[in-house]
Amino acid sequence: MTCVIAGGGPAGAMLALLLARAGVEVTLLEKHADFLRDFRGDTIHPSTLQVLDELGLAGELLKLPHQEVREVGLVTDAGEVRLASLRRLPRPYDYIAFVPQWDFLTILTSAARRYPGFRLLMRAEAYDLIREGGAVRGLRYRDESGDHELRADLTVAADGRRSALRERAGLVPRELGAPMDVLWFRLPWHDGDPEDTFLRVSSGHMMVGINRVSYWQLAYLIPKGGHDRLVGQGIEALRRPVARLLPFLADRVTEIEGYDDVSVLTVAVNRLRRWHRPGFLCVGDAAHAMSPVFGVGINLAVQDAVAAANVLAAPLRSGGPVPESLLRRIQRRRTPPTVITQTAQRVAQNLLVRRALRGSFDPGALPRDLTRVPLLNRMLPRLVGMGVRPEHVATEEVCGEATHR
Repeated sequence: MTCVIAGGGPAGAMLALLLARAGVEVTLLEKHADFLRDFRGDTIHPSTLQVLDELGLAGELLKLPHQEVREVGLVTDAGEVRLASLRRLPRPYDYIAFVPQWDFLTILTSAARRYPGFRLLMRAEAYDLIREGGAVRGLRYRDESGDHELRADLTVAADGRRSALRERAGLVPRELGAPMDVLWFRLPWHDGDPEDTFLRVSSGHMMVGINRVSYWQLAYLIPKGGHDRLVGQGIEALRRPVARLLPFLADRVTEIEGYDDVSVLTVAVNRLRRWHRPGFLCVGDAAHAMSPVFGVGINLAVQDAVAAANVLAAPLRSGGPVPESLLRRIQRRRTPPTVITQTAQRVAQNLLVRRALRGSFDPGALPRDLTRVPLLNRMLPRLVGMGVRPEHVATEEVCGEATHR
């Protein structure tokens, strides 16, 4: 075994695909039985579409039902506000594609199965590291049949913001803070509803609506730690603001029967000071949890995976331990875009989210069209669409296709 990756999210699935494609033996562990979680993000940004294009997978993704968003804005009580136009970005990927993340992950793992060195273990939860001689040499995981060990030249933690392997490695993230948590729930989509995904902002309230064709996936932002207080007020405390903010859904809010129909996403913004130990690397949310602001979490994770594969594919294919200097190189490359993006997210959290949730947001104070501000018109499309340092696939496909397994 050459590489084992814990976590089948965007970072883990993309890294596994790129390494398998480059001829590396890789095992990907996903603790759930499938990828179907409503609170997973949907935004596939131009930087990720470009990576998929380089892998020959963009067409497959875009055959799925999806939305293409070229204008980023928000809806306030005073009307709509244009924030950024992605039409400034190079074509053909001058838009954000809204695709359910489970479809995105299925495409990545299905593509990885074409290579003989790839193995996917579902219902396999990594919980500990194997250490020998001061270095990590694999992991321990449990599935329905019991506990197991997997030895590897490199162990990668892509197991999310509550990474068990990161904790076992003794790596503790620096918490940067977020003013909100998010409640996820769904309501039916009816003919005549708006077509577009949207951000709705009002004094005291914020919501995101994602059109998933047959239903609305809705995110209602609440003040950090406010879930128990909301639950104590009863389900009407959620139904009322949804109906007021989105009048076209007012006749459907009773379908939220109780808080059992609602998932809670605890928002965290943090990053590790050190992403690695000998034989061990953190990527994606395990290295840096991103705010949902700008919807760039998936894309930062994918960029981590591409950068890691570009550095690691050749030494892993050669076999033997990976020098920690290479893991350090990955962190040095990916830390600046992480820091810059999180800084921009925190500014937006303080200027918009915090004020909205406190009830001090004045929609009339915002210009109707921020795309007319030259500096913002140049910076925002780049930040949101491409990121600070977009990565490109530099690994070659060195292994032919094999039978799916």
